[in-house]
Amino acid sequence: MRARPNIFLSAGEASGEHYGAALISALRQIDPSIDFFGLGGQRMQQLGMRRIVRAEDVAVMGITEVVRHLPRIYREYLRLKASILAEKPDLAILIDFPDVNLTLARTLHQQGTPVLYFVSPQLWAWKKHRIRKVQRYVDRMLVIFPFEVDFYRSHGVQADFVGHPLAELPLPTISREDFAAQHSLDPAKFWIGLLPGSRGKEIRLNLPEMVAAAAKLGPAYEYVFPLAPSLTENQRGHIRENLASLVAGQSNPPRIAVVDDARATLHHARASIVASGTATVEAALIGNPFVVVYRVSPLSYAIAKRVVDVPHVAMANLIAGRRMVPELIQHDFTAEAIVSQVEPLLHNEQLRQTMQAQMAQVRHALAPPAGGAISRVAQTAAHLLQARLSSVS
Repeated sequence: MRARPNIFLSAGEASGEHYGAALISALRQIDPSIDFFGLGGQRMQQLGMRRIVRAEDVAVMGITEVVRHLPRIYREYLRLKASILAEKPDLAILIDFPDVNLTLARTLHQQGTPVLYFVSPQLWAWKKHRIRKVQRYVDRMLVIFPFEVDFYRSHGVQADFVGHPLAELPLPTISREDFAAQHSLDPAKFWIGLLPGSRGKEIRLNLPEMVAAAAKLGPAYEYVFPLAPSLTENQRGHIRENLASLVAGQSNPPRIAVVDDARATLHHARASIVASGTATVEAALIGNPFVVVYRVSPLSYAIAKRVVDVPHVAMANLIAGRRMVPELIQHDFTAEAIVSQVEPLLHNEQLRQTMQAQMAQVRHALAPPAGGAISRVAQTAAHLLQARLSSVS
């Protein structure tokens, strides 16, 4: 038996990488000797994880985008599979990212490694056939949305709601004045957050209409654009160049501050324009009125229209069970439509209060049980790890 417990950890997207880093810290508090390896981001590496594959090298979006990158993704998958076969981990923790993780789950299961899956793939929305992989290869499913528990249990999967990790985070402590001083913003003006996504491709597809909307809204407002920590320096450079070009191309160029803190942006912005994804949950939890937007390639959208079976696109609306915030998707996502939906959120106090009251209900629904979400996941992982080590000793 190896001297140190060995955990294979796989997180391939920005939000998953954030949770993965938090899990490493929590598990190290339980057992400092644990060795982590697998797929992850820079924060996970900084905490001592051996990255077999870098998350920034495999994060893609959309159906056609995944297909186009399949050769590269498959090469990285083979590297991960080889590391699993060579190191025979005592436990695997897979975080979201189903295109890679559900395939890795089979390899892990076949060699007897217990598989803990944290942050469910959205199988309830589309690709329901993948539930068979979960049934066969996943030992425990820990979900962050309450309605997912019934879905999995109805399919014979052991699932537990641990709460949403973002729901236990305190509000940012930086003052509006300090945030303004750091980023040359006018604290007397309303700020509008621009959150086009965490991946380079998302930003390229979503940012142009946001900038055009900012130009139409005019200089009475200032705009704040936070960059995701998962972006590489090269990607950041390209995004800044693209932003400068987009702004210069407007007849009424908006003032857009590029920052590194999405939570502080959402906390201090009067309203925001948010790409569909984890950021919509974060905005709802913070209580920032917002409009949801999203755009993918035409083929991806055509396919999704045929296979996705949900009443809303935004996760915040799915949790609320109603159209809590406006959704502007694909062809409806225009600068003019953004302006028509954002302006009332800036000035209509009754509308703002109604939306924020609904957001408070979402915050209550996602609140972790006693102990906190990451702590619950870490404790479950430690229990499975100890059971595994005892069985092979």
